Amino acid sequence: MSKKNYEPKPLFLERMKKLLGKDFESYMEILKKEPVKSIRCNTIKISPKDLKKRLEEKGWEIKIPFKNYPEIMIIESELKPGEVGRAIEHLLGYFYMQEIASMLPPLVLNPKKGEMVLDICASPGSKTTQMAAMMENEGLLVANEVKFGRIKILAANTERCGVMNMIITRRDGIALCKKLKENNFLFDKVLLDAPCSGEGTIRSTPRTLEMWNINTIKNLSKLQKSLISSAIEVLKPNGELVYSTCTHAPEENEEIIDFALKNFDVEVEKINLPLNFVQGITKFEDKKYLEDVKYSCRIYPQNANTEGFFIAKMRKKK
Repeated sequence: MSKKNYEPKPLFLERMKKLLGKDFESYMEILKKEPVKSIRCNTIKISPKDLKKRLEEKGWEIKIPFKNYPEIMIIESELKPGEVGRAIEHLLGYFYMQEIASMLPPLVLNPKKGEMVLDICASPGSKTTQMAAMMENEGLLVANEVKFGRIKILAANTERCGVMNMIITRRDGIALCKKLKENNFLFDKVLLDAPCSGEGTIRSTPRTLEMWNINTIKNLSKLQKSLISSAIEVLKPNGELVYSTCTHAPEENEEIIDFALKNFDVEVEKINLPLNFVQGITKFEDKKYLEDVKYSCRIYPQNANTEGFFIAKMRKKK
């Protein structure tokens, strides 16, 4: 795959230099490298041990990078294009092709069986299927998506993975939360994996560089603030919310957490991740954020060898 065609825009580079400082060069270097091939064992259907054995019998080289999370696997062997997706184990729903950083928000939210959980922007279903497995298919998982085309993908993926404790809704996330709130239908946990500018996905989708635009970031920031406001409203007292994006832009990350802290009775909780991350920032350009925003996590490709991600966890006070 040629990545030469997509030149980063000068403003994008300038902003990344401000964010990364001395790490900027190593960041630019890793963008040229192919991302690792990671999959997640679907424990609804098979144990990590059995899946690993099956895949190794095919001649695949499988590495488990985090001993506490044996479901997270890396395929180290060179495979033909499309071979992972065509594997019978994939078609049977034994594993999900998912980027490691994308597996982290559900691990941070840690939904348990019997809980009521809302996934506001659920398609294509990677995190939805992961949460269903963590819940052992018990409790209630509401998976919402606004676009019909994306609902089809969500339905296909959740069906392939054997998800049984889920309802799919098709509403604008803000309207859905309003309706739920009116009916006093509240959740123990909410995942808001927000629509974002996708700066973290450049390694896998180099075209992101071509589409990058500062106005998109500003518009998305407004939408994200509306979404997080709605999400907090449908949390039970003491309920937990995980906010995540696959972008680096502070306007879509720390600024959203800062906004939530200033406008709602919530607190940011410290989180631990199994890979290298840096704390959230408390100022960018002419903006200052509340001190507690630093408890959020920034995942950079050069530190973790994954996509770029941002994750924060909040609790609604009683």
